[in-house]
Formats: sequence, structure tokens, C-alpha cells
Amino acid sequence: MNDYLKNLERIEFVVTMGCTGRCRHCSEGSHEFGGEHIDGDIAAKSVAEVCMCYDIKSLMTFGGEPLLYPDTVCCIHRAAVHAGIPERELITNGFFSRDSDRIKEVAIKIAESGVNRLLLSVDTFHQETIPIEPVEFFADCIRATGLHMELSPAWLVSAESDNPYNKKTRKLLESFERKGFVIGSGNVIFPQGNAIKFLGEYFDGSAELKNPYEDDPHDIRALCFEPNGNVLGGNIYNQSIMDIIETYR
Repeated sequence: MNDYLKNLERIEFVVTMGCTGRCRHCSEGSHEFGGEHIDGDIAAKSVAEVCMCYDIKSLMTFGGEPLLYPDTVCCIHRAAVHAGIPERELITNGFFSRDSDRIKEVAIKIAESGVNRLLLSVDTFHQETIPIEPVEFFADCIRATGLHMELSPAWLVSAESDNPYNKKTRKLLESFERKGFVIGSGNVIFPQGNAIKFLGEYFDGSAELKNPYEDDPHDIRALCFEPNGNVLGGNIYNQSIMDIIETYR
């Protein structure tokens, strides 16, 4: 076993960098990435191989907007179920279609694939460019399946900060609360990408933040696969994930 990955316990897939939103808080900046997304079958094969050697406790799919490619998302989560990964998460902004039949169909597919925790991104930043109506309908459809879902808002500075963006977010969440949806802790915006470009004034003089998206390269606890198959300096389209893990330095 590679000593750099002896504590590996999590797998993450950035399904696509393409997104239906153009959020000013996004740490990745622009999402003009065309149709590139990870191959579901190869991703699923990698999940199976890793789980034969490591005790993986959680798997997450996100983006971009991963539900632009729901079949890929479902393929990955079915593999996670088969491999015995107990926590299987999906992060989505809930806007991948305006067609109610399609939204309902995808919600059912997600639940049947084995996702057992869905984080729905709703806040003033997402809703600047994403209509709330299809998101609310998606939330209703997910609840109808019995899948656990919680709203995961992005907070500026902190969840307690009383800045104008957070005030608008709290107002947005009220309608979901009235319908009985769970509001999770969400996340605090990291000063990178669009966040620095459009919200830089809020980070001036603030304490240095640890980037939540970076792992210690000497103690890899999460494998994060990019949409083009890249991971740990290798690529699963060209070599097996176990070969990549074994040769990682």
C-alpha cells in the first residue's frame, strides 16, 4: 500500500465543470467548459477497484452541475452501493431542466441509484442566475422519493455575518423552511476565482482561510477525479486507478 494514501477514506467525482449557473461566488470562476464529463463506466470501475483495497467511507458527486449528466451520476452511485460505501452524497443546484416530467424522472433515478444524502445549493448567489421555481419542484420530487435532502447555502464571511448577501439568502430559505425542508450548515465561500473578482471587498483583512478543496499531498484522504479522468497526476482513461495510486509520489 502506498504510504501517502494509507488513510484514504473518501472518493469524489467532479462529474462536469459545465454548469447551469453563473455564480459570482464560484471558486472555479467561469464554467464555460462545453460538454466534457467523466465517463460513468470507467468511473464506476475505478470505484470498485479502490474499494477492494481501501475502506472507503464516503463518496460524493458534484460539479459544475452534475445532473446535466444524471445517467453518469447514477452509474457512479450504483457502483458505490455495490462496493459497500455507506455514505453516498450528491451536490446539485437543482436546475438541469424546466420540464416537470424530466425533473421528476431524474429525481426518481437518483433515489433508485443509491444516493442517500442530497445537498441542494440554494442561496442568493445561485438564484441570481438560476430560477427558483424548477428548483423548488425538484426539491418536492426528491422529498416524494424519501431520499434525505438538505439545503446547503453558501454564506459570505460566515453563516452569522449580517451582510446583504446573507440577508437575501436567509429570506430565500424561509419558503423552504415553511415547507419543512431541512436547512443544513452549508459552506463558507472561499476567496478564489469569481469570489475574489466580485466579492473581494468582503475578504480584505479577514483571517487566512484553509482551502477546503485541497488535501495534504503527503496524506491523501480523498481521491478527487476530474471530468477528464485526471486524478493524482494520472488519468483513468490511460491506466488503472490502482496503478495510479501505487506510483503516486
